[in-house]
Amino acid sequence: MLMATLIGDVVASRRADDREVLHRRLTALLADVNEVCAPTTPLRITVGDEFQGTFETVGQALQASLRLRIGLLPDHDMRHGIGWGEVKVLQQDPRVEDGPGWWAAREAIEWTASAQRQPGLALVRTSLRAAPETRTDVDAINAALICRDHLLGSIDDRSTRIVKALLENRTKKDIAATEGISPSAVSQRSGRDGLDLIVVASEYLRSLP
Repeated sequence: MLMATLIGDVVASRRADDREVLHRRLTALLADVNEVCAPTTPLRITVGDEFQGTFETVGQALQASLRLRIGLLPDHDMRHGIGWGEVKVLQQDPRVEDGPGWWAAREAIEWTASAQRQPGLALVRTSLRAAPETRTDVDAINAALICRDHLLGSIDDRSTRIVKALLENRTKKDIAATEGISPSAVSQRSGRDGLDLIVVASEYLRSLP
């Protein structure tokens, strides 16, 4: 069965001040995203700070990856590899999966980690790979992801909080009250920092098959 696979981990987690606190936050965040994004195989921690899950569509996997990353920012960052391809269940309890979909996700996250070491791609956190002859839109999706990641990686903590709230469908008036600034200031930040663009791009990406 063709599925979207997701592999993620926390960037530089070994340097976290308290890894137990980080683990609890990540566990709670995965549970929240599982409830909202309805994965085919629930997201779960596999070892250390790495986690995996599967989705019916690439759009759902991309939505989950964004919610996960935003959920830990600005304290911690994440990187993700999204795969598309056949997934086989080798064992049900405990569940063990294999197949080209997972190989593609592993290739994607390894590329993401490698790209971060290149000056021009230092802000890349998400990439997509697909099994051969399964999709024709991989390059276009990756182009959008590179731009989205650059925008997210270029904003300060306040703008990060604001875009997180916008993605949760909160109004700019409500966000302004929480931040202790004017609605006009929220709108100015949204335009200047590309926050509205992140929201719009995420809606387009979420609709991908």
